[in-house]
Amino acid sequence: MTTFTATVASKERHVLAEGPLWAGATGQVVWVDIMKGHVFEGRLDGGSVVQTRRHDFDGMVGAAVMSTRGDLLVAAQEQLVVVSPSGERTPGPRIVPAGKRSRTNDGACDPTGRFLIGTLALDDRAGQETLVRIEDNGELTTIDADLSLSNGLAWSPDGRLFYNTDTVDGIIWVRDYDAETGLLGERREHLRITNGFPDGICTDSRGHLWIAVWGSGEVRSFTPEGTPEHTVKVPCPHPSSVAFIGPKLDTLLITTASRDLTEAELQTYPDAGKLFTAQVETTGAPCSPWSASWKPAVAH
Repeated sequence: MTTFTATVASKERHVLAEGPLWAGATGQVVWVDIMKGHVFEGRLDGGSVVQTRRHDFDGMVGAAVMSTRGDLLVAAQEQLVVVSPSGERTPGPRIVPAGKRSRTNDGACDPTGRFLIGTLALDDRAGQETLVRIEDNGELTTIDADLSLSNGLAWSPDGRLFYNTDTVDGIIWVRDYDAETGLLGERREHLRITNGFPDGICTDSRGHLWIAVWGSGEVRSFTPEGTPEHTVKVPCPHPSSVAFIGPKLDTLLITTASRDLTEAELQTYPDAGKLFTAQVETTGAPCSPWSASWKPAVAH
């Protein structure tokens, strides 16, 4: 087992940076600040990520993905919004039913480019959050409806296994996944994380899973069989998500949060909320771009 150390990769401090990804078609890094309602585009410059554009939304945002044309699909607080490269916005399907005290959370595209997005309760409800997939016609398919806090999503490099996180329960679920037909196998427990809470996840080219563990100051990797492998030490308590970025997918990008820290803790961890990178001696599995197969004016 090897221990790596992450280094600061941005100047800006976020409240809750999340959802990093490498948009290979455009050579951009995309991430969000959930609490501020910001969606960022940036570029990798050496070991740093330089912000090049910011999109502001009313309310919170859960995640954002990008098509090969550069269109952003943004999970705003309750529904999806498409942002064209010119900045034009078009509403998409509603994810959170009107009146429900939930918001969108982490999302990602499956190997064919369909977007999956989960929800998080804004009150003390447990076991009622959903994970849905937006089909090619804009309809929603419910994958899970009993989560306490739907979080990170990832696929094995061959696309045949799908992992999803329930943070509150500390579980990484796995199931068989047929991207062509959309059929899913039965959900089964893959990992149970202790000493922190599993948050965002990604896979590398070997099929190993990398998990940002909230509250631990660590990113941990596991073999496909679930054996602990490497640890990345992050110099702040709340790593929130991970992604492999760069043309060779050889840089691990880690988002973090400055929320849920006392003033004393913020003094102790002055880089909390910034982006970090680490070299971890492996490369990532590519992130599929959003297929943009449905018309964004779909009404739900």
